[in-house]
Amino acid sequence: MATIEECHAALEKLSDNMRSAEGNVRTAAALDRSVSCRITDLDVTFVGRMTDGRIVVQDTLQGPPVEKAEIRLTMTGDDLVALVAGELNFAKAWGSGRVKLEAGLRDLFQLRKLL
Repeated sequence: MATIEECHAALEKLSDNMRSAEGNVRTAAALDRSVSCRITDLDVTFVGRMTDGRIVVQDTLQGPPVEKAEIRLTMTGDDLVALVAGELNFAKAWGSGRVKLEAGLRDLFQLRKLL
């Protein structure tokens, strides 16, 4: 089972990957939205902001977030680490329910470019 530190590091790596992206991926990563990533097996939620092509984690909360972020991810820590490492296909994980992504329709259309 991935640790909180490993999950935080995975989010940092994802952020770095987004910042160095080009083309449509760069455009999708340029959204300015509140973000939460709920790690179910650790019962923690990373909350922050997607801005300037990065995900900035501002806090780590015990349990579910109090406020609803504009972009919300839910998964296990192992799945987060595997996704960022390229070992787990996001579309397949989302389709099977292993990963949940919730956002407004406009944001979902933009975020699909990241896939």
